[in-house]
Amino acid sequence: MSSAAFAKDPGGSQFDVSGSNETDSGQTLESRIVFRGSTGGSGAKEGGQFTPVGDWTPPACWYEPKWTPAEFSKEFQKEWNIPHASGVGEAYALSKDYYINGKPYKDFNKSETGKGLWWDAVRDKSREESGDPAAFACDTKTFWVENGETPKVENAVTPKILADLAYSRIKVPDTEVTLAPANTTKVNLPTWAWLDRAKFQNVSVTASLDVGGVNLQATTTAKPIALKLEPGTSDAEVYPSSGECTFNDDGSIGEPYAKGKADQTPPCGIRYLRSSGDGAFQLRATITWEVSWTGTGGAGGDLPQGTFGTEQNVTVQEIQAVNR
Repeated sequence: MSSAAFAKDPGGSQFDVSGSNETDSGQTLESRIVFRGSTGGSGAKEGGQFTPVGDWTPPACWYEPKWTPAEFSKEFQKEWNIPHASGVGEAYALSKDYYINGKPYKDFNKSETGKGLWWDAVRDKSREESGDPAAFACDTKTFWVENGETPKVENAVTPKILADLAYSRIKVPDTEVTLAPANTTKVNLPTWAWLDRAKFQNVSVTASLDVGGVNLQATTTAKPIALKLEPGTSDAEVYPSSGECTFNDDGSIGEPYAKGKADQTPPCGIRYLRSSGDGAFQLRATITWEVSWTGTGGAGGDLPQGTFGTEQNVTVQEIQAVNR
């Protein structure tokens, strides 16, 4: 809650959510939503957050239950413990009328204790700090909701909103591929590329909200479906020609190189057509993740695919001919 927000509109308080959830048993101090789940899959070190395909973005703000009447009263008094500068006194009077003097609420609805909660807005902190207008769309003043009722307010928290928020917190493993030859290859020599099945498994994050009469949750799951190779130069051929290697039935991608396969075409790989000189080409390997969610009450569906990629150096040398 901010006094500046109060000054603009009675009870129009706002909170920020960090989204890290690394302290306070997984709960931020600003939001009651708890996030738990995967950070890269079994046996894989944590990588990063993938990027949604298209222009989809998770919610920049939403409403959720925040306070009992006594808690709201305490918060209200704390935030109004400010000097009554020009214009603030009038806003304070309006707020007192609205929440204390019966226009429409009396004494913060303390007579209704146990029958409902005060709801307020939460903003995504990074998007608020960047000035994203979407973060300021939740400007409804703090409102009362009875237990069991669904607020008729746009952006009130739902399983779908929880799923969207969980989407933005999924972390996937780095996508460094195994190469043969490793790190240094030769011009016109097929370079085999593959990914270990143990590293790339489904990852998921569950977002839950259990406050008073509100008990909602959603699990968002990402499944790796393809690897795209970008050689770092136009003077190269990729296998397959689309540059997109699909996952095998066992969860691996490509095929490990084995002795005797030097003249074979790899199911997933690259053939460089020129030397990298004194430097190296930046091979970019990007995994596409298929995303879906399930939530309270049997809700669920698909979310936009996500991509996450990393780069690695590949040195390409000329094959030296020996004349005898």
